[in-house]
Formats: sequence, C-alpha cells, structure tokens
Amino acid sequence: MRQLLDRLYQIAGAIAALSILGICLVVSAQVVLNILARLGGPDLSFTIPSYADFAGYMLSTASFMALAYTLRSGSHIRVNLFVQKLADGPKWVFELVVLTLGIAITGYATWYAGALMAESIEYGDMSTGIIAIPLWIPQTAMVAGLGLLTIALIDTLIEALITRAPVLIDKGSE
Repeated sequence: MRQLLDRLYQIAGAIAALSILGICLVVSAQVVLNILARLGGPDLSFTIPSYADFAGYMLSTASFMALAYTLRSGSHIRVNLFVQKLADGPKWVFELVVLTLGIAITGYATWYAGALMAESIEYGDMSTGIIAIPLWIPQTAMVAGLGLLTIALIDTLIEALITRAPVLIDKGSE
C-alpha cells in the first residue's frame, strides 16, 4: 500500500509539473506571436484563442495536484518557530491535532468541490472565453487534488500514530 500511495503522489506531482510546463509553452508561444505581430504588422497578427483561460486552468491543475506530493515530501511552507521549542511528545500530539484538523478541512473542501463539479455537469456550465470549455473539466483536477491531499493527510496521520512520533514537523528540516 505504501508504494501505491507514494506512486500516486508522484504521479500527481508529475501532472503538476507538466501543467507548469504547459503554462510556459502557451504563454511563450503567445509572446512570440505578439513579437511577430509587432515586427510584421497586422498581416502577421495572431492570437492563441483563450490562451489566458487555458493557462489559468493549468495553474489550477498544478496548484491542486501538487498538494499531496509536497505534503508527503515535506516541502510545504510552514512556520516551525513554535513547534521547534517543543519536546518530541508534545510535537507528536501537536502534529496529530493539526493532521486531524487538516483532514476535516480538506475532506469538507473535497466534498464541496465535488458538489460544485456535479452542479457544473448538471447545468452544463461552460467557460466564457473564445473557446467554451465545460467547467467540469478543469474542476476535475481541483477535486482530484483535494481528494488526494485528504488521502495524504490520512496516510500521514496513520503513519504518525503507528510510529508514535512526528512525521511532518521534522521532515522539512532534513
């Protein structure tokens, strides 16, 4: 199970990385087209339809799909000023409390985002750009990313309970 979950987190991280690459490619292509239009005049003026919308969807995908991977790799930004002063026992209890709160919050966010996606499917919501995209398509990455983060938090809580030691608090300082 450990290998399956770690592989799932890595795949989500790779999807996030590919989304960032996609943003770079789309925006760079539009910049080149803008330069071409400046140099060549109106006859060479081209625009990638809805490129800003696509870049935004890819940014959302990158942001949500990276959450579980960065959590499990200890890369999330956090402030350790308070917990670094604690002994291992209180650190562990603090981490258990924070993980439990995180599970509750992300679980609710996942449920709510899933309901929003279902509503978009039911009503046939479309984007307003030049190219109309069904909104459930970009919302799928949001739901998947939040769901995977919830699973990663549960995974981490179970690991912390089994090891009876903090898992995340010391991971970022390795």
